[in-house]
Amino acid sequence: MKGSVGSMTEKAVNTNTVTVVGRYHGGLEFSHKIYGEGFYSFNLVVPRLSDYKDVLPITISERLIFGIDLEHIDGTIQIEGQLRSYNKYIDGNNRLVLTVFTRDMNILKNPEEIKNPNQIFLDGYICKDPLYRTTPFGREITDLLLAVNRSYGKSDYIPCIAWGRNARFSEKLRVGDRIKIWGRIQSREYQKRLVNGTVLNKIAYEVSISKMERVNENNRTYSSDDDSQGDC
Repeated sequence: MKGSVGSMTEKAVNTNTVTVVGRYHGGLEFSHKIYGEGFYSFNLVVPRLSDYKDVLPITISERLIFGIDLEHIDGTIQIEGQLRSYNKYIDGNNRLVLTVFTRDMNILKNPEEIKNPNQIFLDGYICKDPLYRTTPFGREITDLLLAVNRSYGKSDYIPCIAWGRNARFSEKLRVGDRIKIWGRIQSREYQKRLVNGTVLNKIAYEVSISKMERVNENNRTYSSDDDSQGDC
């Protein structure tokens, strides 16, 4: 029976895997406690191939950072885990919040050996009609919302964005279609204007897709990939 439970958990984990490598960027604070185990959150700066850097929210158990001074780490932090979502009541509205939930953390002395510091794989289902659009510069983009199952009947809802050929490929997807995607987690700054005219600076998080596969009922896959992700 133990083997059965273990295999179910492993299967759920394998539908959502994340590896990010970066430097501590402050913001360490207590998040919540479950069954006597405390969890904390902080920000991690992850470099892209360009000069831009993504600032990603991390959630981690107190047991993984016990005795570690995050502000004075000699090296970079490697986080392995899952991208999770939850609803949070903010300013009178329910808001979808994303965080990288840490399963393991390592301190790397030679970060230059890491060729790709930001990787994610998701296996889930389209839960909202894809939205295809073009930018003022003529770039093709499709916005997707992916539901990824995890243990104990829960699901994570992950916003994703496809570019170029992937955008045209995913435009034809329908609610309920199962897809597998590979890419990176990115942060994106934007401004929101309130009714009273106040402008707020906000950050959105999403998965930028580099490769994707649609899985049909017979578990056969149809692939599409595009190297022209936004600002790699």
